Amino acid sequence: MRSDQITKGVERAPNRSLLYALGYTEEELSRPLVGVVSSWNEIVPGHMDLDKIVEAVKDGIRAAGGTPVTFPAIAVCDGIAMGHVGMKYSLVTRDLIADSTEAMVTAHQFDGLVMVPNCDKNVPGLLMAAARLNIPTIFCSGGPMLAGKLNDGRRTCLSHMFEAVGAYHAGTLDEAGVREYEENACPSCGSCSGMYTANSMNCLTEAIGMALPGNGTIPAPLSARRRLAKHAGMQIMELIKRDIRPRDIMTPAAFHNAETVDMALGCSTNTMLHLPAIAHEAGVTIDLDKANAISAQTPNLCHLAPAGDTFMEDLERAGGVYAVMKELTKKDLLDTSLITCTGKTVAENLEGVVNRDHEIIRPIENPYSQSGGIAVLKGNLAQDGCVVKQSAVAPEMMVHRGPARVYNAEEEAIADIYAKKIHPGDVVVIRYEGPKGGPGMREMLNPTSAICGMGLGESVALITDGRFSGATRGASIGHVSPEAAAGGTIGLVEEGDMISIDIPNCSIQLEVSDEELAKRKAAWVCPEPKVKTGYLARYAKMVTSADKGAILDF
Repeated sequence: MRSDQITKGVERAPNRSLLYALGYTEEELSRPLVGVVSSWNEIVPGHMDLDKIVEAVKDGIRAAGGTPVTFPAIAVCDGIAMGHVGMKYSLVTRDLIADSTEAMVTAHQFDGLVMVPNCDKNVPGLLMAAARLNIPTIFCSGGPMLAGKLNDGRRTCLSHMFEAVGAYHAGTLDEAGVREYEENACPSCGSCSGMYTANSMNCLTEAIGMALPGNGTIPAPLSARRRLAKHAGMQIMELIKRDIRPRDIMTPAAFHNAETVDMALGCSTNTMLHLPAIAHEAGVTIDLDKANAISAQTPNLCHLAPAGDTFMEDLERAGGVYAVMKELTKKDLLDTSLITCTGKTVAENLEGVVNRDHEIIRPIENPYSQSGGIAVLKGNLAQDGCVVKQSAVAPEMMVHRGPARVYNAEEEAIADIYAKKIHPGDVVVIRYEGPKGGPGMREMLNPTSAICGMGLGESVALITDGRFSGATRGASIGHVSPEAAAGGTIGLVEEGDMISIDIPNCSIQLEVSDEELAKRKAAWVCPEPKVKTGYLARYAKMVTSADKGAILDF
């Protein structure tokens, strides 16, 4: 066992003495040591209950003959970080989480790992670490929040909460109405209740084979979540015994499966950042260009919030991620021969699975649309691509042409939106918010929610080299690459330039001649970095573009 490096032989007596100081017995040290990576903290609603999940995981490990050892991983709440400098620190934690987990696992020579994450960057960061370390690993997340309920019985969620602020500024909702959303949108522990980034990534842990069924959908407050945690603890011992490792599971075909399920579920556009970064750690290359090909053959089967009015608890009741996967097998869209963390193949996992609600999970013969939830657009404004959650775009905005309203920071755009200076037909451009330019590639949930909340969601588009929350809806186009700070065309857009967006044809064009763009490029000067010290400054020097997953390049 790997742990023999710290537990066996006379030469390791000093190591053992420190383990004895921790209270471990000789008997415990003779068993496989399983690292339990706990993302528990008291600031993220999705993580406030993870201490209980961790204890259930440890119970499962002990029941199956292992010795659990807990150590921490950080996590940021994107909702709390939204709209201020804190959002610069969201995406960047993904790499901190991967790096710190690598350090802890290698320093202490664990035989296997159970990752206990839940929220946006925490899940991909730990998946990156799992692929990099390549020792037996299983994921057991904290689970989604329950949907909220307003006084009149309507269900609600975080995306409604953000849009309520926009409605207040538009004069269509008073302060008491905002307060009602505030007190009811987030009623329990768990990752926010729609198909936002956290739940998207937790669902994709199942699709890629790194988590047991139900990991993405069993609500956080339910006892079934703790039973799942105990089974994950038991299953890691089987993975250690059989030496099934992350790179045995996370193969090119498994990533293709994950992207296919992504399109069927209508996941967050942030998956287009995280899947390439995880694949990179597994020695697999994901080409953003292939996303449209996968989307073209993958029907969109789910319209959970923000695309619709259903929530994660509904998806669980309908059969969860496995029921979606079962629908996809009807047209042979998944490779079902692949091994998973259950120790079985995808095909074996899907035996007996039933779609229990055809309104929540559309049968593949009757999808919401024939193409998937995400589209990659290209054109002179985004030569290397940009992404949009097309399943959450109003039909009348799938093709749009309008004048650019240009802002060099999110705060500038928000001020004009609230001041009612944005008009139907406009295309809001927010730049210098990319991985380097931000730095940190902030999410733009505040401006997109303001646009929708003020009744402009069906007439105004927003384009940015930043990114969007999974809670964003509307014609919100992000990840523009190359970004402005890297000399991309988005940095050359001027107020009033016409921009054409054609989502069905995956096109985005700045209607300015090549000659004029060349003149603007010659006169362009990169602005001074917004942050010059600390981790963000180091990050900005190493990070690659969004189309490459915003990975760090050494």
